[in-house]
Amino acid sequence: MQSPLRRILTGGILFASTLIGAAIGYMLFDCAPLDAIYMVVITIFGVGFGEFCPVSPAQRIFTIFVIVAGSSAAVYTVGGFVQMLAEGEIKQVLEHRRKNKDLANLSQHAIVCGYGRIGQVLARKLTEAGQDFVIIDNDIDRLNSAEENGFRVYEGNATEEYTLLAAGIERARVLATVLPDDASNVFITLTARGLNPNLEIVARGEMPSTEKKLKLAGADHVVSPASISGMRMANLITHPNALEFLDQSEERTRLNELLAQIDVQVDELIIPADSPLLGKTIGDLEVRGKGTFIVVALRKSDGEIITHPDHDLPLLAKDIVIVLGHRGDIPKFNHLFRLKSQLRYRGARS
Repeated sequence: MQSPLRRILTGGILFASTLIGAAIGYMLFDCAPLDAIYMVVITIFGVGFGEFCPVSPAQRIFTIFVIVAGSSAAVYTVGGFVQMLAEGEIKQVLEHRRKNKDLANLSQHAIVCGYGRIGQVLARKLTEAGQDFVIIDNDIDRLNSAEENGFRVYEGNATEEYTLLAAGIERARVLATVLPDDASNVFITLTARGLNPNLEIVARGEMPSTEKKLKLAGADHVVSPASISGMRMANLITHPNALEFLDQSEERTRLNELLAQIDVQVDELIIPADSPLLGKTIGDLEVRGKGTFIVVALRKSDGEIITHPDHDLPLLAKDIVIVLGHRGDIPKFNHLFRLKSQLRYRGARS
């Protein structure tokens, strides 16, 4: 079977050819050009006002041919349009059924409400982790973009119970609501908690005052993109070498932010030229720290970063030791041994 567009194109060419051929034929039967065109129109479209050209047996046979050819071409073309509409509707229904069946088979999956900038990053990370998930959004352009990336999607408003039920919230393991509107996130959290009391809910909160509301609504975790961004920028300013070390692999990228939540931080100690630790080893440094920190890396004065440095490695002037320890203990150690932490913008190295 031909495709609808091919049928429409073929039928249109045949119909146009019939019109032109019929007009030329009537002119060959001694019809005036305008009379010939008029004769073609009233013949093919079945108006039948009468014959305006000389009548002869040959002309009648030709007219019969024009009627049959013109009507057939017109029906063939219209059939192409009908086929295109019917196939589009059928394909849409089948695609909708396929999506619903796919969602019905999901279990222990994640639901992502919103496919904005944060939702897109979240979707990529969940894909990398092998976690099944479905994206809910009511913006058709964003959903088309998500489908192009191979993600499961459901079009609808995530604040409505019907939408969450269609996404399989009763069988889901976790829901992440990352809409830019705090009120919507609170309402989604409240609705989701009512539909699935065992669901883990991670919610986005833009305003500091929203965190309490989200917690009361049932969110297990509240994430503030603004706070995380501000913390990372502060670390880039106050601990540029530590962040450069952490950025060497993707798994370490958010480590300092996570450690800060349990009052632990990655810090950097600069060995000045007059330090009593000059010439001592990494092992000596940890011993003098009395267990308050561990050395995770060493940045040499030439810029080389050594991960997990050997305990026998000596400390030289301008070396930067990257340590992991309790937030309050490291400054005391700095003061005791006349060390200092570096404060500068990353990239502004001399």
